Amino acid sequence: MSAPRLPFAALCLLLALPLQAADPVPWDSLDPAEQRILERLEERWDELPAQRQQTLRKGVARWQEMTPEQRQRARRNLQRWRELSPERRAELRERLREFRRLPPAQRDALKKRREWFRALPPERREALRERWNTLSPEKRRAIRERLRRPRAGARR
Repeated sequence: MSAPRLPFAALCLLLALPLQAADPVPWDSLDPAEQRILERLEERWDELPAQRQQTLRKGVARWQEMTPEQRQRARRNLQRWRELSPERRAELRERLREFRRLPPAQRDALKKRREWFRALPPERREALRERWNTLSPEKRRAIRERLRRPRAGARR
């Protein structure tokens, strides 16, 4: 690939924050780098809501700031996303909505747990995944509920 390009779906996945009311952005006002990355949208760009256009431009800016390694990771994640069933995608979208509704302290605690998990050696992570996968749905649900409740004085 001669120029870095990010498929439309990857841009969607990279964006997390909705914008306030926005003005439409004419295609011709995009700089050449933005147009190159968003070229798949050129024919329908003017039909997109202004807020969506702004969100996509922010995604392009994020993409341009990424290192080659970060871009490769984003491409791999997009490929994994595309391989998911529509049901699994819907489930993950709902989990993201739930996460965003959590109070900031709970979100931070979950992020710390994720960092802790990622810092584990691969063998330990795999062992924990296997253990999780052997649990019944009821046990998983109970653990999730327990983890959502803040514990007084507990360090995580």
